[in-house]
Amino acid sequence: MSTLRYDLIYATKNRIVMLTDTNIHNDIHMRFVFQQQILLADKILTSEEKTFAIRSLTKNYDRDKVMLNDGTRRICENCNQECLATLYCEYCVRNYLKENFSNWTSGNDGIDDLIQNCQLETIRPNVIVEWIPYSNLKNIKYLTKGGLSEIYTADWINGSYDEWDSKRQQLIRFGDENVILKRLENVKSANQGWFEEAKSHLTISNKWPDIVQCYGLTQDISNGNYMLVMMKMDIDLRKYLQQNHNQLTWKERIGIAYEIILSLYYIYCENAIHRDLHSGNILYSQFNDSWHISDLGFCGPADKSSKSIYGNLPYIAPEIIVGRECTFASDIYSIAMLMWEISSGQPPFINYEHDYDLAMNIINGIRPKIVTGTPLEYKNLMIQCWDADPLKRLDADALATKMKRLILDYQNMSDKSFQPEIDNLEMNKVKGNYASSRLFTSKIHQFAENLPEPKNATEEEQEAFHSKSYDFNIPDDINDFNGSNKQNSGKSSKIIDIFKGSSKRLSKVFKKLQMNSNNDEKEITQQQQTKKQNINIDDDDDIHNNPNLHSNEQDEFEIPDDGF
Repeated sequence: MSTLRYDLIYATKNRIVMLTDTNIHNDIHMRFVFQQQILLADKILTSEEKTFAIRSLTKNYDRDKVMLNDGTRRICENCNQECLATLYCEYCVRNYLKENFSNWTSGNDGIDDLIQNCQLETIRPNVIVEWIPYSNLKNIKYLTKGGLSEIYTADWINGSYDEWDSKRQQLIRFGDENVILKRLENVKSANQGWFEEAKSHLTISNKWPDIVQCYGLTQDISNGNYMLVMMKMDIDLRKYLQQNHNQLTWKERIGIAYEIILSLYYIYCENAIHRDLHSGNILYSQFNDSWHISDLGFCGPADKSSKSIYGNLPYIAPEIIVGRECTFASDIYSIAMLMWEISSGQPPFINYEHDYDLAMNIINGIRPKIVTGTPLEYKNLMIQCWDADPLKRLDADALATKMKRLILDYQNMSDKSFQPEIDNLEMNKVKGNYASSRLFTSKIHQFAENLPEPKNATEEEQEAFHSKSYDFNIPDDINDFNGSNKQNSGKSSKIIDIFKGSSKRLSKVFKKLQMNSNNDEKEITQQQQTKKQNINIDDDDDIHNNPNLHSNEQDEFEIPDDGF
């Protein structure tokens, strides 16, 4: 058997997905048939590679059918139920897991119920939440402290479930895997609401390939602490931008932002809110060149006071600072900060302490200075999404739609590198902050009551604030984007809107999913563990370079009770 060219296989699959017109091929079966036909006609892949790719497409198809509860059913030869999947029977998989309930326990009824409920809703055999005995984890090494969690790496003996063996009627494991362990704080004191939210987030992370997969939970036998067992990724967005900022084109930057927005959309489809989006929990898989959101609600303490807020201050929406509840719109504000970071290559407010003054400035409408040369439409979307009024921000669906159109407008643009011209002295200062600052962490904030209403700052107020800040510039020729955008505006109105549909929310989702279906592949993420990595991660910076966590230690900052 010849060596499979995985990079080429997934590149071909991506191309086929891009060719799929979801208005013409308007259901999951039609899309599957079309993609199979294009794949079989490909003249580059070998027969073995086509077989592998077809099986990969079939796994996606099975997932879509089971998740949507749509498609042609077949009678399972084992359980005689009408199942949707073709490579497995979803009922047999769930029954197999249910029959094994008596063979394991976490020692905590709440944890047991959480895992069992997740298993009873399993969609596919390669994404299953488990109780993982600590004895199955070897070579456990402390990595760093991120947010409120200590982070470890480990080798998981035999690894996660991968395939359903229909003949033997059992799940087959992939083999040893390198994983991340993230300690959970105060689980024993968690209330029922925490467990309900935990179930929601475990389900989401194992349903959508754009969310970093959580394999399950374990317990450190030395101290009784519960830990998440998660897929190991390569690098976080913050470090990636630090290393690659000067080489990235605008086309690539817009693509990164789009993937993150699309991931957030999938979270919203499950009626969930992230609450702590920042560049430390946006993670990159080099093998399939994809971006994933991590830390869906688990990084905050289980027993956090209702009057405190957990997060990274520059990314926290002003209405949250003044005491309102997290909403979809507050996540969109965080997305705007990420869009700015992608454009500038630096975290927002990098030269400002995360203190009383910065909190007040955010409430009063101060935002990061927009980088000169940012494409006009990108700039406008960013400004709308960080508006002080949550009702004026775009929702994730509309934002993803507009960003998709921006990508299409940009397809014919030449790849001009983004090369900001920053004063060397100031840049050195920023790099120093990168290496030593404690400002890249999510932490508990105790905000004062009776704070003023958030507002948008005037241009004069913004200019006054940034008068001593940096002036980023982009070469003039990148501004050709704006002219191209205007020229293509007529075309844009004719572009097929992949997000439209007359059915329920999930039907819309699966049109979006065509753009990112390759991210679903277990083969990708597991192959990356054996593939040599080309990204240079400096282990000396154990906070900033750790791709699987929030940043370093926790420091409370308290706003005085007498307010501002």
